[in-house]
Amino acid sequence: MADHLEASVTLPSDPASVAAARTYVVGTLTEWGLPADADLSDTVRLIVSELATNAVQHTFGQSPTFTVDLALDRDERLRVGVTDSHPRFPKRLPAAVQQDNGRGMVIIRWLTAECGGRLRVRPTREGGKTVSIELPWTPPGRPAVAEPATAVGGTAGEQKPSR
Repeated sequence: MADHLEASVTLPSDPASVAAARTYVVGTLTEWGLPADADLSDTVRLIVSELATNAVQHTFGQSPTFTVDLALDRDERLRVGVTDSHPRFPKRLPAAVQQDNGRGMVIIRWLTAECGGRLRVRPTREGGKTVSIELPWTPPGRPAVAEPATAVGGTAGEQKPSR
């Protein structure tokens, strides 16, 4: 695979665009070799859904569009960011048990940390913000963690200790 891949889509700040953002991201990751049913694909799909929903709901009509950017560096790190033109940074709100919303950033932080990644929020030059995540990328066919050789039963070409 290439050392660096990028993809981007700009969508209207409309609730229907959340599904379009998810579809775009999963399609791009599939083109880059990640199966659509992989755990990482599911995680990124949920994170993008939350970020896009925030861009639509919490910009109060002051951001007519939002942009989803993806970048894959050296088959090692996947970055996904959602940029809107509203200047207010997301806040972690205390969510009441019965509350239907307000947990998006908590979900994003948890999923990102669970995958060994990080979350960043930074201002744009135009006065908006980008909320992005960076996750480790394990290319298909390469194990995420090298498994130690097992001594029980042995494997082909492995010699068992003599007694």
